[in-house]
Amino acid sequence: MTPQILAKEENKQKLIMLIRTFFNRLHGYHVQCNIVSRETLIDAQLHPEKHKDLIVRVAGYSAFFNALSKATQDEYH
Repeated sequence: MTPQILAKEENKQKLIMLIRTFFNRLHGYHVQCNIVSRETLIDAQLHPEKHKDLIVRVAGYSAFFNALSKATQDEYH
């Protein structure tokens, strides 16, 4: 998800409802959302020193964005 999606209060409420439904009605047990802009990801590639704390979800695990290969990073934007 991008930060722009959640800029509107209406969309924030939709995300809240989605997560509540997942847990309360579907009995989900884990959710992790990456909310980061394409621009941030590109900047992290160009200036990794500025984004040392950027973590993304990768097929079942979390990783520091800068530790991923360029090919894997490119899949995010």
